[in-house]
Amino acid sequence: MMAEDDYLALLEKAKEELPDTIEKHERFVVPEADVFQEGKQTVIRNFGDIVDSLRRDPEHLLHFLLRELGAPGSVDGRRAIIKAKISPSQITDRINNYTETWVLCSECGRPDTHINKDGRVLVLECEACGAHRPVHVTKALRPQETDEVKMGETYELVIEDVGRKGDGLAKRGGVVIYVPGTIKGSRVKVKIEKADGKVAFGKIVFE
Repeated sequence: MMAEDDYLALLEKAKEELPDTIEKHERFVVPEADVFQEGKQTVIRNFGDIVDSLRRDPEHLLHFLLRELGAPGSVDGRRAIIKAKISPSQITDRINNYTETWVLCSECGRPDTHINKDGRVLVLECEACGAHRPVHVTKALRPQETDEVKMGETYELVIEDVGRKGDGLAKRGGVVIYVPGTIKGSRVKVKIEKADGKVAFGKIVFE
């Protein structure tokens, strides 16, 4: 029977010979989004690097971001272009949500996963520990279903800018509101007639 000291010595030797990838798990870090404004568009310069780190299809990540941000956009080589002014913090927050939902294993926390389809259910399978879970995607709320902008409601707004077609632009929360017949700097009462994604349309209410 092997003596306890001999067993501990062999155990220690085996541990020393383990490769670093097994003994030490480096923390998974997604590259920080390199975001800048180009006119009325928002560009993610390192979109390709982010996609590579997540091991996901560029169009899949882009579709998620556009749905969450309520704006159109496209992939341009290694960049992503969103046709709206979006803050870097908003983009970072959505990428983190995507990573939690579509990439990280809920059991071991590793990013070594892939997506399979089981009937109509999308399943995230982990290559590291073998765990699998269905992907639950929450439907983004329309602005009229939030406290930011509701159809039929009237808000007092400040016109911050004027669009290319001459309509005034105001903001409430994360929603851009187009108001015809207004000038920059004016304070007006606006009734919301239509809301779609992060964009709404209203008309001046005269008392």
